[in-house]
Amino acid sequence: MKYDKIDSKLFVKNRRNFMEQMKPKSLAVFNSNDIYPIGADSTMPFEQNRDLFYLSGVDQEESILVLFPDAPEEKHREILFLTETNEHIAVWEGEKLTKDAAYETSGIKTVYWMKDFEKIFFEVMTQCDTVYFNTNEHYRAAHKTETRDARFIKWCKEKYPAHQVAKANPILQRLRSVKDPIELELMQKACNITEKAFRRTLKFVKPGVWEYEIEAEYYHEMIRNRSRGFAYTPIIASGKNACVLHYIQNNQQCKDGELILLDTGAEYANYSSDLTRTIPVNGRYTDRQKKVYNAVNKVKKEATKLLVPGTMWKEYHVEVGKMMTSELLDLGLLDKADVQNEDPDWPAYKKYFMHGTSHHIGLDTHDYGILTEPMKANQVFTVEPGIYIPEEGFGIRLEDDVVIQEKGEPFNLMRNIPIEAEEIEEIMNS
Repeated sequence: MKYDKIDSKLFVKNRRNFMEQMKPKSLAVFNSNDIYPIGADSTMPFEQNRDLFYLSGVDQEESILVLFPDAPEEKHREILFLTETNEHIAVWEGEKLTKDAAYETSGIKTVYWMKDFEKIFFEVMTQCDTVYFNTNEHYRAAHKTETRDARFIKWCKEKYPAHQVAKANPILQRLRSVKDPIELELMQKACNITEKAFRRTLKFVKPGVWEYEIEAEYYHEMIRNRSRGFAYTPIIASGKNACVLHYIQNNQQCKDGELILLDTGAEYANYSSDLTRTIPVNGRYTDRQKKVYNAVNKVKKEATKLLVPGTMWKEYHVEVGKMMTSELLDLGLLDKADVQNEDPDWPAYKKYFMHGTSHHIGLDTHDYGILTEPMKANQVFTVEPGIYIPEEGFGIRLEDDVVIQEKGEPFNLMRNIPIEAEEIEEIMNS
């Protein structure tokens, strides 16, 4: 991996927190992700199952974690199964984790090779009553590809039909949403890399550049700072392209007088950052562009103040909607009749600001977190209001990642990244 070694005490703590919430005489199983084929002998770059990584720090394929806190034998309370490394693998792919290296990474002492999985698993299954299966229950999940976890669940239910089953996901949703100080340090690193890439881009952009050239500038700076690259598919949207919320073609030329919406966060050690800025191609906002820009920035600042312990996600978005309605009235995009006659299920402001303001972020860009429960300290949220005006040929979104504090306003992980219109103009013209 490109990133620096992570202190294994993070993963020791994560496992302990998870096991404290398991039922008596139960075990939990977590599988790594597959390496997905493209064609011929080509594959997609490997990305680890975030739950397995969260609990072990293991960042390689064909790995299984078994947690069994009530195991009669102490050595079987935490077990890692890994592909056995050998000289052939070392030559062709690079050496995989040895048992000693796996212990240093995870803090797990008991490591078996994958060839012994069924034998050891049979032994521990005869000693437990309940199996926790790992399923993805994120509110945005809509995957069609069968995962290793899904295949394992089918196999396990067929081989051990008398066992009770339980869900690991509700426990993980709550645990993963509240970040450990080590995690916050990793996320800050991701944000710092994003800052470097954004500042590089401000110096690069000028009329005539292509969106994909800007993407390349970002990628260069991310890679040279030990990131794997973008935490998600980047959006480099010039002109009217910014009014397409998930525009990812990034294949148009940027023209004088246009704005470019840049939704471009780096990952670091599997942790995400999520930044959006909107900058002028020629280094100067027009009066109209700046007025809309400042309205978005005002909503962002006021919305951020609402992210405190106890806030409910749904109510928060209602309040942000009221803020945005006020700004749209001032901009002349809405009038009082639009607001008075609005559909409560689709308020008038949604014509120009149609997406949510905040989501959890962490190991996933849209991270785990139960939206029907109050916000808690050390949860990390994006704040990303926007105004999109297709008839005027531009859209503006601004986004930072913030950590909820026990008291007071959130801590902004992107506090050093330029956001004020005047600051962006100054850097672009220096």
